[in-house]
Amino acid sequence: MVRVVRAAGLPIALAGMIALCGVLLGRVYSGPLLMQLVAGAAVLSVGLGTAVRRLPSWTVAPLSVLLLAGYTGFALRLAAQRAGLDTPLAQVLVDAARNGIPRMLTAMIPVEPTPDTIVVPLVAAWLAGLAATEVSGRAGWVLLGYTAPIGLLAGTLYVIGPNADAALPPTLAFVALAALGLATAPGRVPPRSRALTTATAQGAESAGRLRRLAGPVVALAVLLALTFAGAPQVAGLVTAAPVDPRQYVEPPQVDSLDESPLNRISGWALNPDQHLFDVEPLNGTDLPLVRLAVLNDYDGVTWKVGATYRAAGRVLPTAPPAPGSTVEQVDQRLTIAELSGRLLPAVPTPSGVEGTRVAFDAASGTLIRPEGLTAGLRYTVSSAREKLDLSGLPVADVPGGPDVARLLTVSDGVPEPVQQLAEQLGEENGAPYDRAVAIEQFLATHYRVTADAASGHAYPNLGFFLFGPRNAGGQEGTSEQFAASFAVLARLLGLPSRVVVGFSPPATGAGGPVPIRGANAFAWPEVLFDGVGWVSFNPMPQADAQPRPVEEDFRPEPDKSDEPPTDAPTPSIEPSADASAGTALADGGPGAARTRAVVAGGISGTLLLVLGGLVIALLIMRRSLSRRRLRAIDPRERVTGAWLEVGDALRLAGRPASPDLTATEFAGHATETVAQASAQVKRPELRAAVPPLDELAELMNQDTFAPRAVDDLQASRAGTTAAAYVAALRARRPWWRRVLWSLHPGPLRWARNRSGPPKA
Repeated sequence: MVRVVRAAGLPIALAGMIALCGVLLGRVYSGPLLMQLVAGAAVLSVGLGTAVRRLPSWTVAPLSVLLLAGYTGFALRLAAQRAGLDTPLAQVLVDAARNGIPRMLTAMIPVEPTPDTIVVPLVAAWLAGLAATEVSGRAGWVLLGYTAPIGLLAGTLYVIGPNADAALPPTLAFVALAALGLATAPGRVPPRSRALTTATAQGAESAGRLRRLAGPVVALAVLLALTFAGAPQVAGLVTAAPVDPRQYVEPPQVDSLDESPLNRISGWALNPDQHLFDVEPLNGTDLPLVRLAVLNDYDGVTWKVGATYRAAGRVLPTAPPAPGSTVEQVDQRLTIAELSGRLLPAVPTPSGVEGTRVAFDAASGTLIRPEGLTAGLRYTVSSAREKLDLSGLPVADVPGGPDVARLLTVSDGVPEPVQQLAEQLGEENGAPYDRAVAIEQFLATHYRVTADAASGHAYPNLGFFLFGPRNAGGQEGTSEQFAASFAVLARLLGLPSRVVVGFSPPATGAGGPVPIRGANAFAWPEVLFDGVGWVSFNPMPQADAQPRPVEEDFRPEPDKSDEPPTDAPTPSIEPSADASAGTALADGGPGAARTRAVVAGGISGTLLLVLGGLVIALLIMRRSLSRRRLRAIDPRERVTGAWLEVGDALRLAGRPASPDLTATEFAGHATETVAQASAQVKRPELRAAVPPLDELAELMNQDTFAPRAVDDLQASRAGTTAAAYVAALRARRPWWRRVLWSLHPGPLRWARNRSGPPKA
């Protein structure tokens, strides 16, 4: 029994150590198939090396390679069947051998165990078992033989990188198996020991036991010494994030055709009968929108995908739904006809794909087929269709910060009329949702859709679409121009936006596949709201609507550099007396001309006086309102007035506070508003810190929950703080907005309609 344990201890230790490498790597794979196949490779390779130990060493490698080839073919065929691939085995072997390493490193985690993602771990485990058995079992150098499984462990941890948590139990089991192998390893007996006498043999056996016992002891001592010596350096590296080898391997890329599919809208509009693909619902009868691409980046010339696609299996990772929304599973079968490129159409957001190999971008939820689309390609997509809860949309804010910086980026070169249009649309619409609706309604009211409009969505194209003359092709376009214009105007107003390209299936009551043609392709914009998610907008006009000329609602300021000269050329010949007389008679004579001049001057003067009087009256009323608020006799009324002054300033700045905010949240929103305004000004003197509003928020809470607890000194400080905040926020606005700030009648109207201060 002891001999059996001694004989089996080292092979069990080697096979277990290699199998544990598969357990560790299996944490970034889906399902247990990889762990099972690596364990099988470990047992077969170590078992073969142990079984042929007495054969000549040169026979081991050929036998092991033959068995490895058979086992690899079995494993790849099993993985192909589990993955639903019907590719011939020979093609699977060639593809796995050629693309095993890059696909394993570019696959989306969790990695599906397909032939090309398991072949490298499988072969590495087999070779590690063969090398460890030969060196440890045949040659007797146990510690030297451990370098193969230890190297495999190091490679496994490197491949995992930062994509899995620390695994202490498998690591401790690895160390325990290594100790078991050292304790049960047989000693190396010299060849000449066979000729020794029995007494000498007994002495040699005793010496061998001592050497076998001393080996683990010495190894343990060396290990402890290295541990104590290198512990400080290793501990310093524990908090550092592991290197992800995936950053060195380029994932599947899209070509120019798919990088900007928005350019294809005009081509499909000119070929409305082009058969692109068929879609067939598998659960239910409705046909929701089918999405092709999400365009996040705009450089002033082209809207681009800008996605990072990772090879994915049949099950795709999905983000958690937004609060309050419901998720419905939609299953569809799609068959490609004349649609080209690599982008795969699917209902958002896909959660599973069968029938083809795909790569997936988790950020946008879009798919590509790295090999490209071919006619007749058929695949099935399961999607998690999310129905948003839009009840809180009117008061929802939009996110900010570096996470959405790319969704707010507007490159240099925005035409001045486009900038002025955005400012006009945002001037009277403070809430983010109101700004988005204002853009949507403006585009739907003033422009029309034409299939033969010129393609393009660069700044010059958008400028011509928005302000070009109607008789020359301006103010008309396809959904390409409508969606691109909306997204640019939204970003100019601080709304994170993107453009989506997709298809709207035709309404049909018949079952079976529904053809999707060029006429069904269109683009639409989306805006990201906090707590709601991506909300779609439709800036397209109604089919029977007559567009209103843009000039009726918007007149851009003329560019002074393009104005014609004001000085009229001096005539070289004096007009004759007869001609002068004729002109005077035609105009009614000098008396009539003087009469018209006097009347026109009187009307103009009267209008100027009336306008000036209105401006002065408005200034006086605004100043009287602020003075009445901040100089009230009752300290509580002064605190309330200071609170209202800050609230009106936020509304004038286009960042109104929601009535649902508490006093502390209101102060935080005001502080964030002035900080964002400071980041946009170039003059250093305007970036100075403003007084915090925390004390004002505390006074409002005292006024609400402890009446008459506010004294005169606190009320004076509240008024001073509010006045300083309003002045600082106004100073950070453009010069023309500072002028409108004083003339805006909004505070007078808000004061009449407001029932009380926003204390909620």
